Amino acid sequence: MVNYKELGLVNTREMFAKAIKGGYAIPAFNFNNMEQLQAIIMAAAETKSPVILQVSKGARNYANQTLLRYMAEGAVAYAKELGWEKPEIVLHLDHGDSFELCKSCIDMGFSSVMIDGSHLPYDENVALTKKVVEYAHQFDVTVEGELGVLAGVEDEVVADHHTYTRPEEVVDFTTKTGCDSLAISIGTSHGAYKFTPAQCTRNAEGRLVPPPLAFDVLEGVEKELPGFPIVLHGSSSVPQEEVDTINKFGGNLPDAIGIPEEELRKAAKSAVCKINIDSDSRLAMTAAIRQVMAEKPAEFDPRKYLGPARDNMKKLYIHKIVNVLGSDGKAV
Repeated sequence: MVNYKELGLVNTREMFAKAIKGGYAIPAFNFNNMEQLQAIIMAAAETKSPVILQVSKGARNYANQTLLRYMAEGAVAYAKELGWEKPEIVLHLDHGDSFELCKSCIDMGFSSVMIDGSHLPYDENVALTKKVVEYAHQFDVTVEGELGVLAGVEDEVVADHHTYTRPEEVVDFTTKTGCDSLAISIGTSHGAYKFTPAQCTRNAEGRLVPPPLAFDVLEGVEKELPGFPIVLHGSSSVPQEEVDTINKFGGNLPDAIGIPEEELRKAAKSAVCKINIDSDSRLAMTAAIRQVMAEKPAEFDPRKYLGPARDNMKKLYIHKIVNVLGSDGKAV
């Protein structure tokens, strides 16, 4: 058993309470490798922003659970090297799909886990979430549950349609499960293709304009659960400049579209205190790598293309922290 506190990590309880009170959201950035982790820590340390390092089931299998434990510990030490005296860093399981997976992560030093039973019948979702909460809380690990279904694809999480969260269920769910935060569905979705062209309109430049988020659902949830930490998944904005770079240098991402940043800014000022961002990082990394490969076809040193990729991701993370979520300066 590895306790996350021994690694220098924190759970989400205090940072979420501060975020709700302060009208900002904590960035939850998914990572799979060292360069992504470096970029996240550099951005958080430079901006003094609390940050959640998210690992999906697939990423955990890819990176290896033992290496992740030491990477998390190293991330805290690295942040201190960069001048961040008291790092506020969470290691979080994203979309845990079983009690066994959540338990394994808790036992290996995760400070927060998500149990996603949203695909199950309501009562089964409640029972599974409660089981994870009861185990996690023994070790002061925080738990995120989910009500509603997000469309799209992210690793093993696949759904071809979304189902909005029902505000009338949230009090019963959170009371019965004891979860510390709740992921809801208000129209965000996973992946780089969050909406079909048929769901969108086009602006004067011919770019797709997605439909607005269902803020009425969010307001309904807030009314039922005042002050309770709310989470938005599938909240990448799919920066068109990164998509354009990918396509320019041999990629094929037609009609990729994400969540407008102005909508995320609005959400961050509400009870939404955690906003998940994954696809944007993948796009920033891929765009930089494709450009180097195209402009320097003789290059084969991984540092020469992963370095620019890391720099591009750091730039993206700082932009999200400062200009979208407003979490800069909140962890000095």
